[in-house]
Amino acid sequence: MPETPISDLKDTLPRGKRLLGLDLGAKTIGLAISDGALQLSTPLDTIRRKKFTPDAEALFRIVDERDVGALILGLPVNMDGTEGPRCQSTRQFARNLMEKRDMPIAFWDERLSTSAVERDLIAHDVSRAKRAQVVDQMAASFILQGALDFLRSQN
Repeated sequence: MPETPISDLKDTLPRGKRLLGLDLGAKTIGLAISDGALQLSTPLDTIRRKKFTPDAEALFRIVDERDVGALILGLPVNMDGTEGPRCQSTRQFARNLMEKRDMPIAFWDERLSTSAVERDLIAHDVSRAKRAQVVDQMAASFILQGALDFLRSQN
């Protein structure tokens, strides 16, 4: 199954299924989950990256447990809108996932998501140690909420 354009996601998502947002980092994968009505994103968890296969297995366990019908991957586009090596890596991760399981995967521009989350956590006086624990899943939630807002605007 090829990448699903975000604008087509509602048509391909089985009714009642949820979306899982991913913020792919070099060391971790931040996760966020939508509600069943596709209105609200909630930070969920962080997977410590190992190698692709154990990362995919951990991800698919969550997909199965949480009734997820599609994935939204944050795409780390450069500030000028071009795609660099990190985008290529993210797209390759998605292709590898699709080889293991046939499910819709869409991308969402994640520019400034981590820095926006960091600023918000600092503004709320969250300690550096606590920020380190939650920033990836909060960034995934920021990415997923952007995609959910876009999908809602398509009605």
